[in-house]
Amino acid sequence: MLEKVVIANRGEIALRILRACRELGIKTVAVHSKADRDLMHVRLADEAVCIGPAASAQSYLNIPALIAACEVTDATAIHPGYGFLAENADFAEQVERSGFVFIGPKADTIRLMGDKVSAIAAMKKAGVPTVPGSDGPLPDDGDKILAIARRIGLPVIIKAAAGGGGRGMRVVHTEGALLNAVHVTKTEAKAAFGDGTVYMEKFLENPRHVEVQVLADGQGNAVHLYDRDCSLQRRHQKVIEEAPAPLLDEAARREVLKSCVEACKTINYRGAGTFEFLYEDGRFYFIEMNTRVQVEHPVTEMVTGVDIVKEQLMIASGQPLRLRQENIQIMGHAFECRINAEDPRTFMPSPGKITMFHAPGGLGVRMDSHIYSGYSVPPHYDSLIGKLITWGVDREAALTRMRGSLDELLVEGIKTNTDLHKDLVRDTHFQKGGVNIHYLEKKLSL
Repeated sequence: MLEKVVIANRGEIALRILRACRELGIKTVAVHSKADRDLMHVRLADEAVCIGPAASAQSYLNIPALIAACEVTDATAIHPGYGFLAENADFAEQVERSGFVFIGPKADTIRLMGDKVSAIAAMKKAGVPTVPGSDGPLPDDGDKILAIARRIGLPVIIKAAAGGGGRGMRVVHTEGALLNAVHVTKTEAKAAFGDGTVYMEKFLENPRHVEVQVLADGQGNAVHLYDRDCSLQRRHQKVIEEAPAPLLDEAARREVLKSCVEACKTINYRGAGTFEFLYEDGRFYFIEMNTRVQVEHPVTEMVTGVDIVKEQLMIASGQPLRLRQENIQIMGHAFECRINAEDPRTFMPSPGKITMFHAPGGLGVRMDSHIYSGYSVPPHYDSLIGKLITWGVDREAALTRMRGSLDELLVEGIKTNTDLHKDLVRDTHFQKGGVNIHYLEKKLSL
């Protein structure tokens, strides 16, 4: 087992990792910026190291400072959490070259799946269903670009190969707008990601966002932990997630789950990962793979009983995967509401001091959060301050429990998006299940 882990992150995920380490008897090192000295996991960790000022570039994205923290504390591994450097192949490579364990996939795997073009090619080879597209980067020849679009069929979407988080995308509905859209997307991609490579895919009009959670040990063993629905989104950012995904074609579901496991074996994947799909008319279309633990991992944990972060730690220690597919079953249903420090109407961030905090409780209720009464939410980072998760024997029971839990949640001193969640869990269409990825933005525009 790993002896000591540097938690290279902040907020709720850092506290989540610390708790998993404690259960496994692993010592922890909390690295933090000057603005984050009062974070809960910093208080609870065995050791704490300040790695720089508030700005992420000088702290949580500062690779030399993170590796130095490992060195001065005699740590053996680094857990990147999500965001920041979690999917940075250069970081993973430098960690392992420095003699430490990177708790995640190998650098080459992160590179493979981080480039959308190479990821799609790898998934096609592994038998994972993909969106009809350009089968590689778009050429510079305008006639060839038009020919590709005609083969795929309009509308299409132009995507940056190095993009992510909803950035570097442009939908095109007419041939007349195509070439300019490609040019503009290339320019934006170069400026934002340092790579102007773009590709083309069929644009699905009303898809859902369904993803598959996997675990693999890099030793030939892999399992899936079933699926999640993350379709309730605003500006490509997830708001509410649930597991399992409702109203899927069962034959298609079985096939995609199997293909994701086989893909893990094909690319020799190591650690926790998520295959993300668009789902429309009973068919799955691969869009990307996240090579890390995800924000919404608790809903999967609630319905499978598997502690994903502990499994990450054991895999990173070199242990073979202890789970067997036939022993993993879905039990009930779970929802997660992302609680953000933001105005529920304007969505502007709302940093400041929390004067009072009360977390909901009771059977089937989980609150993953780093906040406490008296804590000041800094203005420098993502506005996520917690995740409220509820479980029930079925979807309606879990949703009913979520309604009550949101009513019980109390955060005073700052604004939060709790009222938005209260509205959404009572929304007639959402209660039925199966809303598409455009539903929330259309609802908010009314």
